[in-house]
Amino acid sequence: MIVTRMLVFLMLTVAALPALAEGDAQAGQQKAARCQGCHGAQGIAPVPDYPNLAGQHAGYLASALRAYQAGTRSGGEAEVMQAFVAGMSEQDIEDIAAWYAGLRP
Repeated sequence: MIVTRMLVFLMLTVAALPALAEGDAQAGQQKAARCQGCHGAQGIAPVPDYPNLAGQHAGYLASALRAYQAGTRSGGEAEVMQAFVAGMSEQDIEDIAAWYAGLRP
């Protein structure tokens, strides 16, 4: 009986992990202020050399930010991005990703 309860608890906990990892788009809007110079206020880059972020999948954006933070993503403006994300927490990354994912491309 105890083993069954523990298994149910573990299954529910694992099922809830993606929900816990999701960002807060409203908080992300404020945190993304530092990104606007290159990626635009609504995620549409004013310069063709910079990517549009509006409407991108949150998971992709968060993964890209983590890769910049880890120094494993290179090319383009990687050094600039590494400096921007250096002090971001995991929650900052998730929030910013949620903000841009929710914008209309």
